Amino acid sequence: MKRWLRIQSEPIDEAKLSKERSISNGIGAVIYFLGVVRATEGTETISAIDYEAFEKMAHHQFAKIFDEAERRWPIESIRLVHRIGNVPVNEPSLWVEVAAPHRAEAFAACQFVIDEMKKVVPIWKRPVK
Repeated sequence: MKRWLRIQSEPIDEAKLSKERSISNGIGAVIYFLGVVRATEGTETISAIDYEAFEKMAHHQFAKIFDEAERRWPIESIRLVHRIGNVPVNEPSLWVEVAAPHRAEAFAACQFVIDEMKKVVPIWKRPVK
C-alpha cells in the first residue's frame, strides 16, 4: 500500500493534491474527506482553531492506523494532510484520501482512519474567538 502523510502549517491545496494522485488500473473508488473549520465550537462562536501536534508521535500513530486499515481492507493508497497552527473558519484543517478497488471499502477505510485519528493521534485543538 502507498502511504503519504503530511503535517503542515501551510494551507491545504486540494487542487494540487488531486493532481498528485497516482492510482492503478484496478482502482474503482477514490474517496476524499475535507474537514473544514466551522464558526462554532460547542455553543461558542469562533474565528479559528489553533492546532498543535506532537509530530513524532503523530507520525507513529498514523502509521499504526494505516497498518490496521490495510489489514482490514484492500486499499491501494492512503494520503492524509493535517494542518497545524492557526486555521481560520471555512479553511480546511484535514484532508484524507483513500483509494481502493470498490467504494464500500474506500468509504469504510476513510471513516476508520478519521475515527481512529480522533482517538489516538496527539493533535490538539484550541478554539480562537
